[in-house]
Order: sequence, then structure tokens, then C-alpha cells
Amino acid sequence: MRPLALATARLAAFDARCFEGKVSGVNGLLIEITGPEEALVLGARASIMGAQQARAEIVGFSGGKALLLPFDDVSRVRPGARVRLELDAPGLRPHAGWLGRVIDALGAPVDGLGPLAAGSQARAIRMPPPPAHARGRVGGRLDLGVRAINLFAACCRGQRLGLFAGSGVGKSVLLSMLARNAAADVIVIGLIGERGREVREFIEDTLGKEGLARAVVVVATSDEPAAKRRLAAHTAASVAEHFRDDGKDVLLLLDSVTRFAMAGREIGLAAGEPPAAKGYTPSVFADLPKLLERAGPGLEGKPGSITGLFTVLVDGEDHDEPIADAVRGILDGHIVLERKIAERGRYPAINVLRSLSRMMPQCHQEEENALVTRARRLMATYADMEELIRIGAYRRGSDNEIDEAVRLRPHLEAVLGQRREERSGFSESFAALKGALAT
Repeated sequence: MRPLALATARLAAFDARCFEGKVSGVNGLLIEITGPEEALVLGARASIMGAQQARAEIVGFSGGKALLLPFDDVSRVRPGARVRLELDAPGLRPHAGWLGRVIDALGAPVDGLGPLAAGSQARAIRMPPPPAHARGRVGGRLDLGVRAINLFAACCRGQRLGLFAGSGVGKSVLLSMLARNAAADVIVIGLIGERGREVREFIEDTLGKEGLARAVVVVATSDEPAAKRRLAAHTAASVAEHFRDDGKDVLLLLDSVTRFAMAGREIGLAAGEPPAAKGYTPSVFADLPKLLERAGPGLEGKPGSITGLFTVLVDGEDHDEPIADAVRGILDGHIVLERKIAERGRYPAINVLRSLSRMMPQCHQEEENALVTRARRLMATYADMEELIRIGAYRRGSDNEIDEAVRLRPHLEAVLGQRREERSGFSESFAALKGALAT
């Protein structure tokens, strides 16, 4: 779009009316304001004026007053402070020049590399998923470059998988491997509720220049307000949708859905919602599909897709806790990282017997499925007899299948292990598995 046409479109969309309200009280995380009723709209943005302007969002109402949740520090807000109200929340203007950049939940650069290029079309941060009847089907398999996933939980373009893991099991390293190795055009990474110390380490060391060059990173650290942490996940999805609509195959990595849900819980409880399972409010479980369903194929007949990998922090290795259970029911499969495997020194610490891709076996060819099925059977046989084998209660020669499982176990473990800097495509992965089973 030419500059003159772009300026004309912006002027046509400009609302000359200016609405203002006033701060009437503060209740925990929420700020109460009064103002003209036509401007008090759920989801509308507001700016609290004062020594330092603070941005906020209307999240509820109480007794004729609007309840604001701030995006910025409001430690110096005073009673009666002016509040400027915006009926339409400002959107993002993603651009190809965003690749290699780090932005916050509101689309502002935080990497110190100057202003972002602006696209010609504004895009709302919160968008509904494409209609189910008009959406395309998932495409062919996507090479993620990680052997254990390519073999036992293969992913198709437009599929959505969950990475379920406790803390310190190698989740961030696995994400960096996916970001560097996946055969996708664009990578969008959402770091939600991360420790501030770890953001630069992830971007500079774990992700590296090669991974960052084709990525857009959206960051909302754990010290930022809950509204910003929740919004950052939708910002990442909105950026991914821009590149999908541009015909690109996008890999959306969101770390983590659990912290997104925790931010929603903070907001819901502050707004007076009744707590439900483990303190999570009903709105949290309503928001999860609205976010997760945004990943997937685009409209039928149009190129481009969003393949989503969403991490879930399992509290105390409890894979049936409310968020993990809800997410597992929404997504198209799950990959389980297990602490016991990490303690043995095998990374990525994926338990392939507990991992599942709902698009298998159609991802693989018939010969490949036969190899995977045989390997799974042998690993399951060893897992069933592991305790007896370790204490010496099983005698070699008692069962041919168990003997084979014991003999091939080290070779299969070697196939599942992979160094961080190593890439293994489908052909290399199946060659390694075939070689291990032929040993």
C-alpha cells in the first residue's frame, strides 16, 4: 500500500471523540474508574495519566464502575487521576522486518535495536480461530530435526502438540533444538512468565544467532503484570497468524501455557471470579481453547499453516493436574519429558511410550510404521520387566522377546539421545532406527 493510501486509511479509521474517566479506587490488582458509559467497554484500553503514564485494560465492572488491570507499574497512581479511554484496542502491524527481533506483549521492541518496521495492515491481538468448516486440513509431515519426535511422535504441518515437563528436565534446550532445526519458514517464540535472568541466555546462547535470524520472540517476564503475561501469548499467536496468512509455514513455540493460565487465574481472582480446580477460575478454562485453537491450518485453499508446540509445566510430575488435563484434551498429541530419563543422562528426556501424536501413523510410510511399531513393542517389553531385570530375577533364555528387548535396549537408547547442536531429519532418523533394530 502506498504511503498516501495508508495515511488515508488511518484517517478514515480515526475516532475524533475523546473519552475520559477518573480513578475512584484501588482494590488489590484492580483499579476502579468512573467514566461515560459508552466508553466503558470490556476489553477496551485505557491510559492512566500522571507523573508516569500507565496503560491498562478494562476486565470487568462492579457497581457502575469499570475495573482496570494495568500493563505497567501503577505504584504512583492517585485518586482522581485522569484516565484516557480508547474504544478500540490498538492492534499490531507485523512485518517481515520483525524477524530476528524481540518484542513485548504490546508489540514494542525490547532488544535495543531501534523501532520496528510497520506492516500496511493492522491486526487485532485477540482474534478468533478460523471457522472449523472453512479451515483447511493439516498438511504433510513437518521435519522437526529431533529424532525421538520425528520417529515416535511425528508432527504434520498445522498440527498442535503439547510438551509436558517438570522444571529442570531440559524443556528449554528441546525448544531451542526445535527452533534451530525445524523445517519451517518462520519461528515465533512466546516466552511467558520466564525468569528475567534467563531471557538473554535463551536468546543468545540456547537459541543462538542461527535460530534468532528466522524468529520473532515475544517476551513477558515473571515480574511483569498478569495482564501483560496473558496478552503476550495472544501477541505471539497474532504474529504467527500474520506470517501464516502471508503463505508461510510457521512454527509457534509457546513456553508456557501453564504460566498463561496462572496469569489468567490472577486476573480472574482479582476480578471476583469464584475459584474452581486448584484455584483456577472458570475463565481460564474458557481462554485455553481460544488461544490454542489459533494454531493450525489457515482457510481452505490458502497456503500457510501454524504448527503449534505448547509447553505445559506439570506440578510435581502430576500429568492429571487441571491445566495439563485440559490442554491434553484440546491438542492433537503430547510429548512427555520425564525426570528419571534426564537423571540417567539421556537428552532429550522424552518418554516415547507415554508420548502420542494423533496424526500417526498417517505421517509415516508403511515400512516406517513397521519399524516404529517394532521399536515401541521392544521398549514396552523392557519397561514391563525392568524391575525384575535390574534385581537379577529374570533369567536369560526364559523368553525370546524379552531377551531381544534387553539386547537392543542400549542401541535404542542411543537412537533416542541427541546432542543439542545435532540435527536429525526423517531419513537420518529412520536409518539410525533401522540400524539399531538390525544389530
